[in-house]
Amino acid sequence: MKASTAWMMLIAAGLIDVAWALSMKLSQGYTRPWWTAASVVTLIAFVWLLGRALTALPVGSAYAVWTGIGAAGTVLIGSMLFGESITPMKLGGVGLIVAGILVLRGAPA
Repeated sequence: MKASTAWMMLIAAGLIDVAWALSMKLSQGYTRPWWTAASVVTLIAFVWLLGRALTALPVGSAYAVWTGIGAAGTVLIGSMLFGESITPMKLGGVGLIVAGILVLRGAPA
């Protein structure tokens, strides 16, 4: 697999991780069947994509990028969909996460 393909799979896995976190919230403790099913499907999808990406990328960088995308995306989406507070400090933290992702992406393998 080419590194560019692996990076696209990794980014997709990170975005699906955000969907997984949201589906867990919406499942209300896994008491809502459709959201519970969505949670299971998104979990399987991001684990598969992450595993495929790891065949071509260093595990340390890839894992950090994946979790960073999931963390930053979940903070922003949680704020938009659930009215969770978003303060300048939180935005600064998200900015640092994004900066770290960009540094890791640009670092030589």
